[in-house]
Amino acid sequence: MTKEKIADAEAALDVLAAALERCGIVLPSLGLDLVTYCGQSPRPLIELGRCNPQTARRLAAVIGDEGAPS
Repeated sequence: MTKEKIADAEAALDVLAAALERCGIVLPSLGLDLVTYCGQSPRPLIELGRCNPQTARRLAAVIGDEGAPS
């Protein structure tokens, strides 16, 4: 079960990275959160990380939330 959870998280990360790339968005810190990845019963999370304001606006536009108050 542990290997399946890790493989699922890695696959989800790849899918997300590819979708963002198709939109011209790069999140430099995108990766697996190593703290949640380790241990006897891992619950891996995907770390979206930091981005600059321009990337945040592009991401919001792609999501469809460009009109939201800041």
